[in-house]
This record gives sequence, structure tokens and C-alpha cells, in this order.
Amino acid sequence: MIQNSYQNMLKLPELKRKILITLALLFVYRVGVHVPTPGIDGAALESFFASASGTLFSMFNMFSGGALQRLSIFALGIMPYISASIILELMTVVIPYLEQLKKEGDAGRKKKTQLTRYGTVVLSAIQGFGIAVGLESMTSPAGVPIVPYPGWGFRLMTIITLTAGTAFIMWLGEQITERGIGNGISLIIFAGIVANMPSAGIQMGRLLSTGEMGLFSTIILIVLMVAVIGAIIFMELAQRRIPVHYAKRVVGRKMYGGQTSHLPLKINTSGVIPPIFASSIIMFPTTLAQFINLPVMQTVAGMFSPGTIWYYLLYIGFIVFFCFFYTAVQFNPDDVAENMKKNGGYIPGIRPGKRTSEYIDRVLTRITVGGAAYVSVVCVLPTVLMDKFNVPFYFGGTALLIVVGVAIDTISQIESHLITSNYDGFLGRSGSKRIKSRS
Repeated sequence: MIQNSYQNMLKLPELKRKILITLALLFVYRVGVHVPTPGIDGAALESFFASASGTLFSMFNMFSGGALQRLSIFALGIMPYISASIILELMTVVIPYLEQLKKEGDAGRKKKTQLTRYGTVVLSAIQGFGIAVGLESMTSPAGVPIVPYPGWGFRLMTIITLTAGTAFIMWLGEQITERGIGNGISLIIFAGIVANMPSAGIQMGRLLSTGEMGLFSTIILIVLMVAVIGAIIFMELAQRRIPVHYAKRVVGRKMYGGQTSHLPLKINTSGVIPPIFASSIIMFPTTLAQFINLPVMQTVAGMFSPGTIWYYLLYIGFIVFFCFFYTAVQFNPDDVAENMKKNGGYIPGIRPGKRTSEYIDRVLTRITVGGAAYVSVVCVLPTVLMDKFNVPFYFGGTALLIVVGVAIDTISQIESHLITSNYDGFLGRSGSKRIKSRS
């Protein structure tokens, strides 16, 4: 069945064209990752990043596909766009204008996209300035300055280069969404993370050949990886379906309704946003300790270092908090209940209106508890593997959630194209013949 799907995918010219466009644009992105920003000592910067693992730099470097470590023109990656989208989504709760845009359909969506673009440029310029100033004060562990010739010339060049790079990545993502198979921004993050996986496999093979890792331990690790990926796929596809019945109603001479449907609630409604926010907060003291050489800062950074009890408690606590917070922002039970009531829908045994809203909220709270627990386990797994079992590379966490989630979405996009083409073929053959015969 899978082989037939691939054959059908390659037989469809439109789908093949979309896939080739997507691969070409992702190739352009990966080439840009290796184009350096002017005025940087690359060797000194690489040695600095080798000593800055476990900080915000390492997380941003992962999302940029290694571009930050090289300080390439794509060093900021797509993170400013994601940050602008999240900020705009959170501001929807407090700004009525943004709330109104959500209800305007395609026109409102285009306005929000434009605001997100403006926010991305502003955040990129601010982050570019911060990186330029920070790099001027940094040195490698050997004492070599990362910026040989600091000053406003270097700062302006860095701001313009990094902002233009992020704007170009944003454009690439939109082109993949419009002309490719869709989900462009997520595919760019996916490509950046997957690009680092071969090096982990090579490192694992080297340790196995030198005897630093035993064959039995390697087999157990591979089985654990497969089990974790399978569990993530299951949880990402899992839904709590609330049955919804629609009453019969007569409009003119036609009768509508009388159908049974369901309201799907995802177990992990918030996606990967909670671990991203939690990682940013938990790594902030460690990042500050790189610049502020005070005993207090070093003590606090030590408390928040991966492997300590405080790290686990705070990390899990932040993940749970943001799971509930972002779910509350994304999903409004009152709106769902009101729309259901307007369309003549009701949940069996629950009165329409406020009772329905309370019931949906109660169900959503329960499944969010399970979703938060699942995300916490997956995100804590890499630290446990590296700290307790001496696994030599990073496996799990936010990166694995993104990779599996984007892979599932991409497969769904391809399947939808295949289904649409089948319907088009059916209508194109039979429907066109009927039209010609009538004419």
C-alpha cells in the first residue's frame, strides 16, 4: 500500500512539481546556512559554542540548523518569525482589534500575516543588534576575540545581514506553503534539525567501533528510540472525540440536520510551544552566567543546570503551566458552544449554551493534564539519557516533537493532494463527459 502511494505520488505532475519546488527551496536554505556573516573569526566562534552547551545559544543553534554556531546570514533562523507569531497570538487576548481579525476569515488572516511580518523584521533587527554587541565582548576559551574589528560598522552590517537573512527565510517558508506541499515554516525548522542527525549517527558508530559503547547498550538505545518515536506519533494523533448531534430543521422545502458528528480535541493541543518557552526561561540564568562573572550568578546557573533536581522541577512546572496557558489562548469553549448552538448542534445529555461550554472546558482540562505529562516526559528524556546513561548525543525533547509533528503534517498534506487529485480525476472524466453530452 505504501509503495502504491509513492508510485501514485510520482505519477501526479502537480504533486511532483510541488515536491520538487519544496526540495529546491529547502536546498537553498541549507546552502545559506553555510554563508558566513562578514567580520567574524569563525574558529574562535566555534570554540566558544563548544563551551556554551546547555545555554540559550545551543537551543537557538538547534532551531537554526547550526547557522548560529557559524554566524551565517541565516543565524537568527526562523525564530523571530515564530516569536512574532506567538506574541501576536497572545496579544489577541488583550487587544480587541486582533480578536476581531480572527473572525474576519481570509481578510483577517492576511492582515495578521502582514503584522507578523512587520514584527519579524523588528525582532530580527533588535536581536541582530544584541548579537553584534554581545559578540564584540566575547572571546574564545583561548582568549581570541570573536570580532577582530568591532565598532558601529560591524554592528550595522550584522543587523542588516541577519535581518535580511531572516526575511529571506520567511519568504522561503511562504513560497513552500503557497507553491510547495505546504507547512513551509515548519519544514524549514524540520530541515535544520534533521541536518544534524547524520553527525549523531556517525558519532554513535565511532563510539561503537572503539568500544566506548557496548553492542547490547546500543541495541537497547535503538529499541528505546523506536519506542519513543512510536509513542510520540500515537500521542500526536490521539484525540478525545465528543459526540455532537444536529437537530432537524426545515429551510424552505428542504430539511437539514439530523446528523451525528463529533468534536475532536487533541491530547496535545498546545504543540511544541510549551517546551520552547520553558527551555528559554530555564536556560536564561545559564546564558547570563556566560557574561556576568559573579559568584551569585554562577550558583544560580549551577542550580538550573541539566541533571539537578531544581532543573527537573522547574522545567516540568513551566511545561505544565504553558500547556494550560497556550491551550486556553488557542481554544475557547464559549465560542465553540455558541457556534454549536447556532447550527442546531448539541452534546447528548448536555444542555446547549453554558452547560455545553462547561462540559467542553472540563474535558479539555482533563486531556491537557495527560498532554502536559506526555510533553514533560519527552522533554526530560534527553537529559536523563545523557546524565544517567551516558548517551553521547541529544535525543528527544523539543527537536523530536517538532520532527515527528512536521513529518505527520507533511504526510497528511501529501495524502490530501492525492485524495484531491483522485476526486479531480473522477469529476474530470465523468463530469466532463456528461457536460459535453448535454451540450
